[in-house]
Amino acid sequence: MTSLNITFPSILHGGDYNPEQWPEDVWDDDVKLMLQANVNVATLPVFGWVALQPNEETFTFDWLDRIVEKLTAAGIQICFATATASVPAWIDRKYPDVLRVDNTGRRMKHGNRHTFCPTSPNFQRLSQALVKNLVDRYASNPAIVVWHIGNEYATTCYCELCSMAFREWLKVRYGTLAEVNARWNTAFWGHTYTEWAEIEAPSHIAERSIQALLIDYDRFQSQALLNLYIAERDIIRKASSTIPITTNLMGPCKPTDYHRWAKEMDIISWDSYPPRGAKPDEIAFNHSLMRGLKQGQPWMLMEQTPSQQNWQQYNALKRPGVMRLWSYQALAHGADAIMYFQWRRSRGCCEKFHGAVVEHAGRTDARVFQEVATLGRELRALGTSTLNGVVQSEAAILFDWENWWAIEYSSGPTVDLKYVPQVQRIYAALHNLGVTADVVSPSADLSKYKVVVAPVLYMVKEGVAENIEQYVSGGGTFVTTYFSGIADATDLVYLGGYPGPLRQLLGIWVEETDVLSPNESNAVVFSDSSLCASSTSKVGMLCDRIHSEGAEVAAVYAEDFYAGEPAITVNNYGGGHAWYLGTQLDDVGLLRFMKELIDTAGIVPWLGTAQMRGIETTVRTNPQGDSLRYILNHNTERMSFSLPDGNYRELITGETVSGNVTIPKHGVMILQDLK
Repeated sequence: MTSLNITFPSILHGGDYNPEQWPEDVWDDDVKLMLQANVNVATLPVFGWVALQPNEETFTFDWLDRIVEKLTAAGIQICFATATASVPAWIDRKYPDVLRVDNTGRRMKHGNRHTFCPTSPNFQRLSQALVKNLVDRYASNPAIVVWHIGNEYATTCYCELCSMAFREWLKVRYGTLAEVNARWNTAFWGHTYTEWAEIEAPSHIAERSIQALLIDYDRFQSQALLNLYIAERDIIRKASSTIPITTNLMGPCKPTDYHRWAKEMDIISWDSYPPRGAKPDEIAFNHSLMRGLKQGQPWMLMEQTPSQQNWQQYNALKRPGVMRLWSYQALAHGADAIMYFQWRRSRGCCEKFHGAVVEHAGRTDARVFQEVATLGRELRALGTSTLNGVVQSEAAILFDWENWWAIEYSSGPTVDLKYVPQVQRIYAALHNLGVTADVVSPSADLSKYKVVVAPVLYMVKEGVAENIEQYVSGGGTFVTTYFSGIADATDLVYLGGYPGPLRQLLGIWVEETDVLSPNESNAVVFSDSSLCASSTSKVGMLCDRIHSEGAEVAAVYAEDFYAGEPAITVNNYGGGHAWYLGTQLDDVGLLRFMKELIDTAGIVPWLGTAQMRGIETTVRTNPQGDSLRYILNHNTERMSFSLPDGNYRELITGETVSGNVTIPKHGVMILQDLK
């Protein structure tokens, strides 16, 4: 695990710059425009491999030398990319093993992105040689503020090289073929393996009925990609021991287990591209998920569009003020860098309509350029006051990539059970109640949280139950749901009754689970003494039939043959409480339940439940101990509200505020307590 003490000199503001895509007579204009836009960092050369190495024997660094010199002379820092994200055509033609094989068994041809096989020896050799040459030439440049490896890793390959490497990975993980057969339960359907060579990558023309195999292959592929990152990182680290190294992640990206990746990264960076109509809680969830990869550490918004995407179905413009609002939302959730893709809009190819700071017209009086320049000026004025601030959270949601894979490989119980939406529902409820939640691994330190929620924790891996038990025993409030405690790390079901290793903690066992279609529903009635006392809520999708083994019954079903049976329970465990939601509450019921839960746990949102009206708040504590209170108005109208008692300095304007305040539509305030 990396342990660099990372402090940027200021909030980084800039983005991807691709000078090799433009005539050199444009470069001087670019540097001047960057200064006008208050840009202080440029990322390059992300896609520059072929421009740096037109054939195996030749490296052409002169052009990169010239643009690096121009940027550094202007005082613009560099996020130096290793350029290994886009493989040159000559490599694919000369070394076909570099090209990945898709899940239908077809070997890809050159083109598009993410075309490389992670286990290809030729890709490994050539990419590492490029990085070694770049490091030898540029590592001593004092303008480099961060190293950026690859780009948006998410490749999956099913070639024979990967099959061979997968077998070796299995030997390390399980030791013997007999253990593989046992952990994968291959006796089912008579699929027992008798030789290692019989195990192949699980493409759509090969074995896919063994769900543990699918999960392990995802683990293997994620690790194979991570090995590429580690190899490049280690080359850089030998020559650059104090500059942080990162790669740009992609939020809830299914193929890649970011909890494992985070351990090898100095700082988390990620690319935020909300779809049209995205809700504030959906954007905040992704920020919280990325922040939770390294608890208590700042992160980088490596990419966002300043105006519009081009690859979604409907690529609406960001309305005036929204780019600024969403940038401050990233800061509010822990970012120390606000960066864009890209600096200058391409003239051709598939991203010629993707937004950029400099549009095709090249004008500085364009709305987007002016918004970027204004934001950059504000960020510069903030100086170091917000840097390294830790987001204060009293609630956490557990998220696990391997659990995600396992749930959605499962044949049953319903096609409607999707992991990320289940987690997002809980996050949205807390967000709408004004509660900032971390999103963390099930093995994370939970001790600081008053409430921890683990939606559909189907896969309970070794040590997880013990971690949660320790948290609850120490006084915490824990909530989990239907379809939890079902299977272990290799998808073997826990025998003896669900929820398996969580059974003692929850004080229940689940006999069976009914499935409701989208046009069916049931209802639950809460007891007089429980949260949501004497209320009724509609429920759907899954209905567990629960038996109490010491847990208090908080709500019972209202309908069907299991009417009157437990639906929601709570168990006293040590100094805390463990809740089980045996069915999916509708949005109204879930919000009411979570409101009662946080009230009982003693979580008091700083502005109450103002977020119900589209006002989002977070608190970041900087290294000096100052609590910086971010207030963001996601409404399309101005909003007025009362601040808690006290006087505050608003950091963006420098004004002193107190009492009743008004914030304009898409407005932002950062308040610092005046002592």
